[in-house]
Amino acid sequence: MTSLTLPDIATQSHPQAVPLDWVGMCGIAVPLRLEGRTVSAQADAGVNLEAAFARGIHMSRLYLALETMENTELSPLLLRQLLTRFLDTHGELSSAAQVSFRFEHLLKRPALVSPLAGWKSYPITLDAKLEHEMFHVELSVAIPYSSTCPCSAALARQLIQQQFLADFPEQVPDQSTLLEWLGSSQGIVATPHSQRSQAHVHVRLQDNLQHLPITELIDSLESALGTAVQTAVKRADEQAFALANGQNLMFCEDAARRLHQALREVEWVEGFSLRVEHAESLHAHDAVAISRYRL
Repeated sequence: MTSLTLPDIATQSHPQAVPLDWVGMCGIAVPLRLEGRTVSAQADAGVNLEAAFARGIHMSRLYLALETMENTELSPLLLRQLLTRFLDTHGELSSAAQVSFRFEHLLKRPALVSPLAGWKSYPITLDAKLEHEMFHVELSVAIPYSSTCPCSAALARQLIQQQFLADFPEQVPDQSTLLEWLGSSQGIVATPHSQRSQAHVHVRLQDNLQHLPITELIDSLESALGTAVQTAVKRADEQAFALANGQNLMFCEDAARRLHQALREVEWVEGFSLRVEHAESLHAHDAVAISRYRL
């Protein structure tokens, strides 16, 4: 029997061929090695198609290149090697390569006071691009936190003051009476409203980093906000969280400025964009603030 060469339609020319900005695959299931663990990710991989003589790219070559990452720690260097392989396998067809990964980054977080701890999941998007020897990596993360409205806090304090004057119109009570009043619902007649909030942060990393500073970025952002949501807690932790909220009263503008300043102080961040969303408990709409630097 005569052996036949299998046809390769993608290499055939097309009478209406025009250059394309991106051609590839989306939603590829891939395992990634990160901080000594394997995470399940979804990848989008592609290259541009600038050769007018070619009908298509070699998608299987991109898929096979992704498999080479399975047992190597994820890093900017590894991403650059991957994109270089994308281009090497496409010869004159392409001059730019891109890859994007989406996964959940699990971190075990301690409680504020007690010895308890629990897991938090942070959605991560990692984008890398190589074009004409220009390489960059961008990292996105969403941070949940609590925000207590400064205006609501001030209005609550005023109502408590008014109740104090109503209950003690003539003279200040003795210490034991005052402590009892402060600890009762009769005295603390109003509380400020808080809401669960989200910070969506997108940063461009320096391209010479030896590792991906995902945990470092999350730690920096949560530290700047001061009210990251908790996992396992006891009553002492809940009280400490109430204290943290009271000491970190924030409009969405305040939260955005805190994050902006924190990112400006991170040496491996070359540029960023951020969006904070406060899911109002008073209103049926959200309060939003956006800030950018060199992006």
